Amino acid sequence: MPAFQLRIPFLAGLLLMLASVPVHAQSGKIVIAHRGASGYLPEHTLEAKAMAYAMGAHYIEQDLVMTRDDRLIVLHDITLDRTTDVAARFPGRARADERYYAIDFDLDEVRQLQATGGSLLVDGERRAGYANRFPLGRSTFRVPTFEEEIELIQGLNHSTGRDVGIYPEIKQPEFHRAEGKDISSAVVDVLKRYGYTEKSDKVFLQTFSYPELEIINSEIMPRAGIDIRLIQLVRDPNAYPWMFEAEGLRMLAEHADGIGPAHPLIIDPQSTPDALRFTDLVERAHAAGLDVHPYTFRADPGQLPAYAESFDDLLEQHYFSAGVDGLFTDFPDLAVQFLQTR
Repeated sequence: MPAFQLRIPFLAGLLLMLASVPVHAQSGKIVIAHRGASGYLPEHTLEAKAMAYAMGAHYIEQDLVMTRDDRLIVLHDITLDRTTDVAARFPGRARADERYYAIDFDLDEVRQLQATGGSLLVDGERRAGYANRFPLGRSTFRVPTFEEEIELIQGLNHSTGRDVGIYPEIKQPEFHRAEGKDISSAVVDVLKRYGYTEKSDKVFLQTFSYPELEIINSEIMPRAGIDIRLIQLVRDPNAYPWMFEAEGLRMLAEHADGIGPAHPLIIDPQSTPDALRFTDLVERAHAAGLDVHPYTFRADPGQLPAYAESFDDLLEQHYFSAGVDGLFTDFPDLAVQFLQTR
């Protein structure tokens, strides 16, 4: 059966789940679908986003990179080889480091690729990054454009009456600028075109680059005539140590509306179930007026920190003991169900 015939019943079946999903969690906490429902379907495919929508996620994430012909595609890496079959379809197009960069391909070429779940190269063979997830090489999936994904989510909002938001990330803006691409301006232009213009709109725009976030807030958004919420992602305190000093988050709040820290920055990984060690990051962020949306919460075997006895336990510790405002998860259904029961 052709792939397009499979998609209609697939999406219809997912949307039947909406009848049991409340529009808002009573707690006010939000669930952000990390790369979509990536625990179940290949990351950043439209199918994974439709599934996340049907599971009740409040926001759905889009990682964004640019193609050679200046199109924004939804892809976590600036390279194509981890999540597509680019090496088989375009042999000889790798750079000197043997990686296939999205920015070296036109959109028409990217559309020819088969998207897969994340994979690892082991002894010259591609293997799934998470063994229990959707098998590599099964069914047919593509790399979508940013516009296609926005239209999917806005279309579902129209047909269901819900108001699910988007959560785009600008990937490696310094790399893009070095390649002659102003990815941030391109992202802001698309957001404006689709009606995301004010802080009250259902969008958060995120990046790991503080210099780029400052440019977006001080130059790009004012030039475009929009003012949306910005999130500073934080993986390593050593990247911007000033943020972790006494007034660091108050300084950050001049340009950002929230932070997206790796969850070990909230609860010390050396904690035990009987002795949780919380940092003061959430408290200081809230004092500075910043939302806190940590990443990434996974229910796969071996992915729970030692201090959490179950996935629900991990969610309880972060949502309510630590007091975060929302979190990124590959399993949005489990977080939505947790908040419903909590």
